[in-house]
Amino acid sequence: MVEMSGIIEVENVSFGYTPKSTVLEDITFTVAPGTFLAIAGPNGAGKTTLLNLLCAAATPRTGRIMVDAAPVESYSTEALAERIAVVRQGFMPVFGFSVVETVMMARTRRFGAMGFESKADREIVNEALDLTDTAQFASRPIGSLSGGERQRVFIARALAQETDVLLLDEPTNFLDLKHQVGIYDLLKAAQLDKGKTVITVTHDINLATQYCAQTLLLGTDGNSLFGPVAEVLSGENIEKVFAVPVFAGRVGKGKYFIPLGKFARDKT
Repeated sequence: MVEMSGIIEVENVSFGYTPKSTVLEDITFTVAPGTFLAIAGPNGAGKTTLLNLLCAAATPRTGRIMVDAAPVESYSTEALAERIAVVRQGFMPVFGFSVVETVMMARTRRFGAMGFESKADREIVNEALDLTDTAQFASRPIGSLSGGERQRVFIARALAQETDVLLLDEPTNFLDLKHQVGIYDLLKAAQLDKGKTVITVTHDINLATQYCAQTLLLGTDGNSLFGPVAEVLSGENIEKVFAVPVFAGRVGKGKYFIPLGKFARDKT
């Protein structure tokens, strides 16, 4: 057996929703502490499924997942929440909590014996609101916000949770261009300045090339590629996995990709 060392270790993991179906097959990769990893691939490749496996919301059919050198299933819900914060796409809370109450929920496990937030808790929540440009909504019901505004609030809650690992399922879904870049700037700063390990599911290959150091590229055929962004996100690999032709160009030292539809024309 190959010895692995990382904050998250995935070894020979397979998963299916029924005994005869397979969504993920023999996936192996290791995430070192302080890494920014993008999980990319077409619809149906198992990106969100893998995220669920990493946070123990689902159980592998075969293989193992380790968090801080311990099996993920060995953690209690509370203990895992001390290590991993999860931001899901499209989540809508049932109750009419305000924005600040929603973010403060991330601090409840740290409340003292009296069960009330401290001044330090409030400062951490306010900082998370400021970083995600959501302080202006603090007193509003979470249900009154747009999808993009809610997404930023949930990222604020994940930051307020103060975990070593952030798992995000398409964190820029519903966001305009300014806030897409702003969220990735924020996540990159959390990685570089605070040593966070950031794992994000994304459909945006170009954001991944800008911000991420490593990529796990999943195909719908069960195959996967893992490694440095510059090696995995090549025009050849993207065309093969997504089954669409792409134009690849450079901006500075980075390579970026444009999918080409059948009506694309050369206008040069």
